[in-house]
Amino acid sequence: MRIFDPHIHMSSRTTDDYEAMYAAGVRALVEPSFWLGQPRTSVGSFVDYFDALTGWERFRASQFGIRHHCAVALNPKEANDARCREVLAELPRFLRRESVVAIGETGYDSMTAEEDEVLEAHLALGVEHRLPVIVHTPHRDKKYGTRRTLEVIADSGIEPGLVVLDHLNEVTVEMVKESGAWMGFSIYPDTKMDAHRMVALLQRYGTERVLVNSAADWGRSDPLLTAKTGAAMLDAGFDAADVDRVLWQNPVEFFAQSGRLDLTPLPGFALANAPETFSGNSVRRGGADATVPAVPEAAR
Repeated sequence: MRIFDPHIHMSSRTTDDYEAMYAAGVRALVEPSFWLGQPRTSVGSFVDYFDALTGWERFRASQFGIRHHCAVALNPKEANDARCREVLAELPRFLRRESVVAIGETGYDSMTAEEDEVLEAHLALGVEHRLPVIVHTPHRDKKYGTRRTLEVIADSGIEPGLVVLDHLNEVTVEMVKESGAWMGFSIYPDTKMDAHRMVALLQRYGTERVLVNSAADWGRSDPLLTAKTGAAMLDAGFDAADVDRVLWQNPVEFFAQSGRLDLTPLPGFALANAPETFSGNSVRRGGADATVPAVPEAAR
């Protein structure tokens, strides 16, 4: 089983997690920027954080054979804090960095007018920079919040296929599927979604435009829940190709739209050390015309 976790906050995790993830089949991930657990008090703290995501954390992951990509944004929880809004002017220079494959996570927390403005600003950046956008749906009043999010996306002019709405559940999945946007599901203890509910949704709605992530962070969470979801899919009668579609091919397809996805094996982690082989499929890097072999074929 090969895994691309499209939403995980590794800055909050330990090196033991990286080792366990690699052993479970994780070879790539995207780390969206998020709330650190307490309010930031200046734009400089965001700048330092984005520097760490595009520098140190990328290097830290590489030591364990995992390709680290990230997304940057002003997160919804801090969109209401005037001290943080100035970071919007800083985003464009980070959006040009090679490991930044998306904007996010943006979206709603408390459904305020300030959050409306910030979401609109991020979607405009997505259009301008031709980058995918990761959108956080609110934890409270999720149905209304998701519907409002889809309205803002439609008004923004961004292509729906460049947007993933995350933290979906049984109440919100159908409206997102109908919109043409990607459907994101966080497998997370106690809240959001569990593996068996996820399998039921896949049985009902299929595997197209579905991204399954662990959303692991500083809270009670598990970075191996992607692998456990794959195992639950197999137990429920899905085949290995279905699992590969959900856990690898879908996130590759979504984030490859950035032109920056790098899935080549890391030095010291040659093919002999990995559970898969590589084909001649390619992913563009950094907007260059050349392509590199990148997409592993499923293990036989």
